[in-house]
Amino acid sequence: MAMFSYEFMQRAFWAGGLIGIIGPLLGVYLMLRRQVLMADTLSHVSLAGVALGSILQLNPALSGFMVAILGGIVIEQLRRSYRTYSELPVAIIMTSGLALAVVLMSLKQNLSKSFSSYLFGSIVAVSDTQLKIIAVVAVIGLIYFIVLRRSLYNLTFDEETASISGVHVGWLSFSFAVLTGMTVAAAMPVVGVLLVSALIVLPASIALRIASGFTTAILISIGVGLLGVFSGLSASYYINTPPGGTIALILLSFLLIAILIQKLIRLRNRRRIHKTISRKGVTPLNEI
Repeated sequence: MAMFSYEFMQRAFWAGGLIGIIGPLLGVYLMLRRQVLMADTLSHVSLAGVALGSILQLNPALSGFMVAILGGIVIEQLRRSYRTYSELPVAIIMTSGLALAVVLMSLKQNLSKSFSSYLFGSIVAVSDTQLKIIAVVAVIGLIYFIVLRRSLYNLTFDEETASISGVHVGWLSFSFAVLTGMTVAAAMPVVGVLLVSALIVLPASIALRIASGFTTAILISIGVGLLGVFSGLSASYYINTPPGGTIALILLSFLLIAILIQKLIRLRNRRRIHKTISRKGVTPLNEI
């Protein structure tokens, strides 16, 4: 294909493929742990890190990466301090990160103009350094989820039971928060800050709606994520639209289609049951 003759498209597809695996995989755990907004929060924190790196003349990708990890650690620490109000740490860090990003962007002239790629994602913006960061994060994430799959499964559904069974809940929760920050920061060049949570959450939403088991949900989530990323990048190249928004809209369309198909299947099953009951001469309960 013509678009693969360009080096930036090759980097974009490599980066998108890696994020399309680790992002949706992380999303399944985030949804089951009721921490969906954590990805969106850390994306705002990462934006503040990018602004800080630009001001200090550091690599913006690396500075955003490190600040996102720090943000994940802080969220987990606050979550332990506010156990009764588990959503409060997310709100605190989200507003703080966004406010810090706005202030830092105002300190340097013309900085906001170069932020469009970080806000909305850019195919051209995926550099060799960012691709290496994404590859490292994907490898670390896969190893993490494979090695700790049983402990993470127990932690996801019941922290108290996991603790009783010998799982180091504190360490595992902190490491999970760190990995979330790493994944969010790595996904920024592909889909942008404003839509990074879509790539993580939407495939998981589809998978958890139609999957019959936990492992199946993970496989479906990864498959949907890869399909959404590759089709979104291709569409973005040919019709000249922002890749982040294109990927998000395609994933959203997948979710709507899945919901529609599921409802049609349920309607068909209800009609079959109604016909079966009618043939046997039994009055359905809803007609009594």
